Amino acid sequence: MSNKLLEVKDLEKVFHLGGRFFGSKLKAVNKVNFDLDAEKPEILTFAGETGSGKTTVARMILGLETPTSGEVIYKGRNVTHIKKRKELLEYMKEVQPIFQNPFETFNPLKKVDSYLFEMAENYEIAKTKEEKQKGVEESLNSVGLTLKEIKGRYPNELSGGQLQRVSVARALVTRPSLLIADEPVSMVDASLRMSIVNLFAELKTKYNVSVLYITHDLATAYYISDRIAIMLRGDVVEFGDIDKVMLSPLHPYTQILLESVPQPDPEGTWKEDIKLSSLEVKEFSRLGCKFYERCPFAMKICKDVEPPYVFKDGREVKCHLYSEEIKNTEKSEETVN
Repeated sequence: MSNKLLEVKDLEKVFHLGGRFFGSKLKAVNKVNFDLDAEKPEILTFAGETGSGKTTVARMILGLETPTSGEVIYKGRNVTHIKKRKELLEYMKEVQPIFQNPFETFNPLKKVDSYLFEMAENYEIAKTKEEKQKGVEESLNSVGLTLKEIKGRYPNELSGGQLQRVSVARALVTRPSLLIADEPVSMVDASLRMSIVNLFAELKTKYNVSVLYITHDLATAYYISDRIAIMLRGDVVEFGDIDKVMLSPLHPYTQILLESVPQPDPEGTWKEDIKLSSLEVKEFSRLGCKFYERCPFAMKICKDVEPPYVFKDGREVKCHLYSEEIKNTEKSEETVN
């Protein structure tokens, strides 16, 4: 059996804009690779601006988006193209999503507690009514709630923070090994964000649950993450230990992002928010570095040649500044001069 909980290999997603045959191609995710250890739970963050591809990565892992190429392997089993309902249920039992807006997750006309009991029913978590109730109560207790608090209540009768905790509790009913949380605190009041963030850290420690945390907020990412992947227009440009990346960033893009959030602050967000609709497709399909137009260190090679991944100072960075090709070119120029 594989010692990897999750392996993502060369994952790509290409969208066709304006028609498959006559439109343009937009590579939303470009050869993303990472893995999670089965024995050591962790919180791995994918951070980036709007349109960077981080949510598309999450959706492909969840089976909500079909990869153009690449593989998703869970506990040694290829789950990239699951078609049988039984196999999908088995996978989703262990890999559960938590979405951005809790008020959109729950039907306003449906009682909140019914969702948790339906999870236990659909995934055959318990056989008897008593077992189901016990499982639901335990899930709610793990997020700081009780069944008594939410029983018979509708979504509008709970606060945003409470409702998002119920979202997490619902995911925990199946006793998953991996939670994929897509912007889970962006729709919650600022005063409640850290309580939700702390919850993920507690779940990792107490229940051995790994978390794939998708966010645009570097502050909360730094607070709870073990590792972080910085995404830019489909590329992971820097990936490694959270302290190394956040305290001594190598990629110019990461450096600029960190300048906009100088200190860990739950209120801090990036000043620049790029909408996918406002981006030129040519910048996604550029052969060279996606950051070429904005990079203060841009070189001629950056425009047309895709940067290689370089392992430096304990992390991966996709940048020509650290490539051997640049070093060899500089040496050659020095020899000529």
